[in-house]
Amino acid sequence: MSELKEKCGIVGIYGAGLPVSRLAFFGLFALQHRGQEASGITTSDGKKLHTHKGAGLVAQVYKEKDIEKLKGYIGIGHNRYSTSCGGALDHAQPVINKENSFALAHNGNLPSVTSLEKFLSANKALKKNRTDSELIADAVDFYIKKGSLLPEAVKKVFPLITGAFALVMMDKNNLVAVRDTYGMRPLALGKIGKGYVVASETCAIHTVGATFLREVVPGEMIVINKKGLRSIKLAKPNPKYDIFEYVYFARPDSVVNGKLIYEVRKNFGKYLAKEFKIKVDAIVPVPDTAVPVALGYSEVSKTPIEMALVKNRYVHRTFIEPDQKSRRSSVALKLIPLPQVLKGKKIIVIDDSIVRGHTCKRLVKTLFDAGAKEIHLLISSPPVRFPDFYGIDTPKQDELIASHKTVAEICKFMGATSLHYLSLENLIKSIGLPANHLSTSFFTGIYPIDIKERKNDVTYDVAKS
Repeated sequence: MSELKEKCGIVGIYGAGLPVSRLAFFGLFALQHRGQEASGITTSDGKKLHTHKGAGLVAQVYKEKDIEKLKGYIGIGHNRYSTSCGGALDHAQPVINKENSFALAHNGNLPSVTSLEKFLSANKALKKNRTDSELIADAVDFYIKKGSLLPEAVKKVFPLITGAFALVMMDKNNLVAVRDTYGMRPLALGKIGKGYVVASETCAIHTVGATFLREVVPGEMIVINKKGLRSIKLAKPNPKYDIFEYVYFARPDSVVNGKLIYEVRKNFGKYLAKEFKIKVDAIVPVPDTAVPVALGYSEVSKTPIEMALVKNRYVHRTFIEPDQKSRRSSVALKLIPLPQVLKGKKIIVIDDSIVRGHTCKRLVKTLFDAGAKEIHLLISSPPVRFPDFYGIDTPKQDELIASHKTVAEICKFMGATSLHYLSLENLIKSIGLPANHLSTSFFTGIYPIDIKERKNDVTYDVAKS
C-alpha cells in the first residue's frame, strides 16, 4: 500500500532545561513514516528563532552541529511528504514569517483556501504561490503584526480555516497547538519533566521519554508558556476521525483516539477470518502493516503464518530518480519472496489496501513466479473508490482501480486466485468507535468537511460489486 502517502508529522516541545532540539529530532525520527521528503526544526531561546531545514529523511537532514545550533526552550518540528506544490524544499516547514518571530507546522490539508485568500487579499497581505499551510501562517502573522498575541491571533484565524489541520505554532515565548473541529488528523499531548510535548502520534511522545497525558480534543487550542498549560475551546467537537490512520498510516504502537493501532489491526484480521473462510497452507502478510492483521486471521482460522515476504528495511527515499524500467522492479527491491517456503503452497496474502493496483499486481506475479500454487488476496479495508482531500496524497479518482472496476475485475487484473475486501461494517466494528465519529470518504465518497470547489473532482458513478 506504498502508493498512498501522508503529508506530514509534527512535533512541539516546551521546557526550560530540556534539550529541545535533540528531543524534536528524535520525535521526528519516530514520525518518519508520516513524511520522507523533507524535515525541519525551529527553536526559540527567548530572544530569536533558530531554524534548520533539509530535503530527505530525518537522519539525512540533521548533523550534530545542526542540532547544537538550534538553541532554546521551545521548538517545533515537521516531516513533509511533498506534493504538487513543489519539490522537497520548496515549501518545507516550519513556515517562518519574514520577521523571523513566528513559526508554524501543519499536518493535514485544506481542500479550499478561498476564505483565507479573500481575507488576506482584502487586507493587502496575499502573496503569490502560497500553500495552504503558508496561507494559515500569513493570516496568523497578519494579526500578530496588528498587535495580537499569538493565541489571540490563532483564535481569530480559526474560523477562516476549512479542512483538516493539526497545527503546532510558536513565537519567542509561546508554544501553541490546535486540532480542527473534526479531529481528522491525530494530535497527542505528553509531559516531560516540567515541560510538555505535542506530537502527531503517541509513539513520538514515548520515544522522547515523555509520559502520554491525553489527546488534543477536536476544536481545542493548547497554549504553553512560562505560566504553564492552558486549554481553550475554539469550537464544539464534531469528531470525524480519519479511518485510514487505523488502516495504514499510524504506527502500530500508537494510540489514536483512544485505540491502540496494533489491536485494531488484529481485529481486522479476526473479522476477515469470519468473512472469508478457506483452507490454505499459510498466511503471508505484506510487511509491515499487515502483520497484526495476519495474527488476527491466524488466531481465528488456526492457519499458520509464514513470513515468506522479506522486507528490505533499508530501502527508503532515494535522490536518484528511477526510470520506468527500474520503477517496475520496485517490488523486487523492497520485498523479497522465499521460494523455498512458497513452492507448491496455497497461500493467503494479506495487505491493507489497493490503490491503483499496479504494485499489488506485480507482487502477485512475484509470488507465483516464486512457486506459490494459489494466491488468495485479502485486503483489510474496503475498496478505495474516492480521492482524499484532507491531507493524504491520493491519485485522481480515475486512477483508483476500484472506482471503475468491480471486485471480480480487479481480481482478474491482479492475476490472483481470489480477492476479498474487509466490509466497511466490520472495519468500523474493529476500530470500536461510533460510525458517526469516523470519516469513511475513501470508501463512501461522504466528505464530512465541506470540500467546496473540489466537489467537481468527484464522481459517484463508480463500480460497486
